[in-house]
Amino acid sequence: MRSMTLYVHREKGSPLHRMDPLTKLLYVFTSVIISYVLADHLSVLLVLAVSISLLIAGKVARFILPIISVSFVLLASILIVQGFFHPDRATVLWEIGPITLYKEGFSIAFLILLRVLNMVCAFGVLILTTKPDELVETLIQKGLSPRFGYVLLSVLQIVPQMMTLTGKIMDSQRARGLETEGSLWVRIKSFIPLLGPVILRSLAETRERSIALEVRGFNATGKRTRLHRIQPYKYGFALKALLAVVLLSVIVWRIWS
Repeated sequence: MRSMTLYVHREKGSPLHRMDPLTKLLYVFTSVIISYVLADHLSVLLVLAVSISLLIAGKVARFILPIISVSFVLLASILIVQGFFHPDRATVLWEIGPITLYKEGFSIAFLILLRVLNMVCAFGVLILTTKPDELVETLIQKGLSPRFGYVLLSVLQIVPQMMTLTGKIMDSQRARGLETEGSLWVRIKSFIPLLGPVILRSLAETRERSIALEVRGFNATGKRTRLHRIQPYKYGFALKALLAVVLLSVIVWRIWS
């Protein structure tokens, strides 16, 4: 039986994993905003380098590669649209036959690519080193509505849950003699018998989850008590203050420059 997890995050025990979720969430916000406030490639590249350095420090850099690969179509479309069809194109950078890449369009496309990559890596710092339930529980303890927290947690867990459920059903189908590996046609034929059990089981789990929430008093209006309370991070205040100062400094510098 394959090993499955309900989380995207990878438990590596690094200092980044021990950092509180709110600090990492603030880093995502700060990093993304700064990358869009700054308008030159070198500055955005430095911001991206910080995000990649944090991924390396958290020992999760290799796990961001599949996420980046999913964004490949978006990145390629940006390069094509901006590089070849930007309205301000004037300087030819590269030309082969009827295909012409312009310097102005490529410069803008490259800047957008850096920003998108930084956004993916910054969010990777959060999702690859933080358990979704810890993030949501921290937000709820800070005043977030439990209903919104549940919706947020469900969104964060839906893909890992579907992967786990699909893996279990595939293992069951293999045990019954269904071929799931081989040529493309064999894979397509094996995919169809998976749809029914996956959909039905997902609906059943949704109903079971709603019943469990009612039994646990999810709609209760009285004062709530908590089984687990997230302990404050030792350096949380200092790091949040540092991120806030950096963000404000960049914004002020950009306004006055």
